[in-house]
Amino acid sequence: MRFVWCARVIGLSLVATLAAGRLPASPPNVLIIFADDQGYGDLGCYGSRTIRTPNLDRLAREGRKFTSFMVASSVCSPSRAALLTGCYPKRVGMHRHVLFPTSTTGLAPAEHTLAEQLKGQGYATACFGKWHLGHLPEVLPRPQGFDAYFGIPYSNDMNHPDNKGRPPGGHAGMDALWADPESSLTTWKTPLYENEEIVELPVDQRTVTRRYTRRAIDFIRDHRDGPFFVYLAHSMPHIPLYVPDDVRDPDPRHAYTNTIEHLDAEVGRLLDALDGLGIAKNTYVIYSSDNGPWLGFKHHGGSAGPLRDGKGTTFEGGQRVPCLIRGPGIPPGTACEALTGTIDVLPTLAALTGGALPAGRTIDGIDVSGLWRGDVGASPRKEFLYYAAHGEIEGIRQGNWKLLAKQPRAQKQNAETAAADTPQVLLFDLEADLGERNNLADRHPDLVDRLRERMLELDREITANARPQWSLELAEKNRPGHDAPAGE
Repeated sequence: MRFVWCARVIGLSLVATLAAGRLPASPPNVLIIFADDQGYGDLGCYGSRTIRTPNLDRLAREGRKFTSFMVASSVCSPSRAALLTGCYPKRVGMHRHVLFPTSTTGLAPAEHTLAEQLKGQGYATACFGKWHLGHLPEVLPRPQGFDAYFGIPYSNDMNHPDNKGRPPGGHAGMDALWADPESSLTTWKTPLYENEEIVELPVDQRTVTRRYTRRAIDFIRDHRDGPFFVYLAHSMPHIPLYVPDDVRDPDPRHAYTNTIEHLDAEVGRLLDALDGLGIAKNTYVIYSSDNGPWLGFKHHGGSAGPLRDGKGTTFEGGQRVPCLIRGPGIPPGTACEALTGTIDVLPTLAALTGGALPAGRTIDGIDVSGLWRGDVGASPRKEFLYYAAHGEIEGIRQGNWKLLAKQPRAQKQNAETAAADTPQVLLFDLEADLGERNNLADRHPDLVDRLRERMLELDREITANARPQWSLELAEKNRPGHDAPAGE
């Protein structure tokens, strides 16, 4: 599944698209809203009966709901790298779990990101919210193609500068923090950045969701004549949960619901702003999450709905996430069950905006604009790889079949949703068994062997052609004059 895109192919596609009258008169704007640790079952339009999400439900009515939309990792940093590069995290060296305040690595600026793609097409670009692809100046958003950045550099449960002094965890620890809203300022040392400078330490997490939205609206208003690309990566509902005092429910049992409903209200502000500026019909709005819910935090974590398990696992609850897309050519009030995911966003938006991807650069994403527009039923994506949270290849999906060949360091499973004694080889028919309850490996040994060999074949190719992540050590070693003899 190796795809080398060239200008000629994209150019021919653009000519055909223009001939069919499918591109708008002016380049479409792009707004991606990326939640953190939000589960598949946390929205009304995905079946939630406990969380009210009228604005996201509106987005589903006015756009297209995807029910087999995959992220490339079940944890933050690898997942975000995949969205921005169109690659499996291992291809860009970002597969080994998440980055911390002590990390000296990050996404290599040499990678071609979605921001660089659209900026090269004349778009104004901005990132607001959680970055988590490296906190050092060389790997913050502006070196990766964004004109402006305002947000936190890593997760909101991490402390500057060495991640020390964090409060007790678990759902009981989160209850205590929720009961004390001031803990956002007295307990945490999470920094807020403006471009490459810390402007608030600690960030007031109670108001930061609103402030991200305000910055996004201001940027959209300033660039309403377009085109613009806004990547709004909320730091919620990753724990610890905080909301503004004027909307806070003091009962910690309602913390997660309260947080999602606040996020939904902020999405409503964005949709209203697009309407008020008269640019909604020419703006792609994409809403999704970086991975599944953090189930161990109970009422501070979300729901995977009908899916098995959650964050940190290669079960569907860890990597199948909600995705809503509205915009020019997107059929309203429709749903798509076909396989696709975040690695397909970059090539799809390139096609829809009339841009050519760099020649000779291998990415794993596929142009699925036909799925977005409802032109095709079957996905051009025929297979998908599952990498464990620490980067080991662990599974593959082909059609409705999913194989998990779990490593000896088996992932922990939620006790309420999984048997304690899990086999190492699991085969599921996702069409008949979305909850991954019925292991069919013993019934189809030939299929298990074929899928495992294909999984390993694809992983070998990615491993052999993987590009390195950026590291401070390597950057300093390559700095001019680093090893210059004394006296020079």
